[in-house]
Amino acid sequence: MEQKKKDSNRDAYPILVVGIGPGSKDYVLPAALRAIASADILVGGRRALADYAREEQEQIVIGADIEAVLHGIDEARQRARVVVLVSGDPGYFSLLDALKRRFLDEPIEVIPGISSLQMAFSRLAIPWHEAKFLSFHGRTPSDAVLAYEEGAVLGLLTDAKQNSKTIPEKLLSLGWKREAKLYILSRLSYEDESIIETTLGEAVELPAVSHGILVVCA
Repeated sequence: MEQKKKDSNRDAYPILVVGIGPGSKDYVLPAALRAIASADILVGGRRALADYAREEQEQIVIGADIEAVLHGIDEARQRARVVVLVSGDPGYFSLLDALKRRFLDEPIEVIPGISSLQMAFSRLAIPWHEAKFLSFHGRTPSDAVLAYEEGAVLGLLTDAKQNSKTIPEKLLSLGWKREAKLYILSRLSYEDESIIETTLGEAVELPAVSHGILVVCA
């Protein structure tokens, strides 16, 4: 996707946000790869930049100080084509939300990517059109949205503290049955990908797996 300069007083380039999928380059769209190749400045995490940046491309590392990253993007787009790399799909818990809040009505273009949740459901061959997607990554969904419902299917992002051990404990306390099917997926699309099939009741006795996906079937 070719970026064109914004017709405004600031004469800035639009920001292009590119989803780079769950990890492996095999799951990155050709349109995303073309956009990355055409960028003057790449913004992303250290691993993403190591995987995709060329030597001649300027780099902005996404770190803990998001405000500093947004300031860097604002400065950079005044002079060159900026592409922001985000894991998974930009529309699901990515830097896109912060960019939209910071730049309001400024032009932002998005190339979608395959989210880790999409990958998880495809690995399990489970349709996800009625699944409820929630994130425990740095946040906690309310008890109301987690409460047991007959036939419910959950797709959950996890982190180090809220993981494959603590989340089943939470669900059991909210009325979920111990025999409910649970899939623990991690490192999706990589060679060391792991998929564990168990139940909510058994999971609380297993070693914790963090930074992955849980799929729960009532």
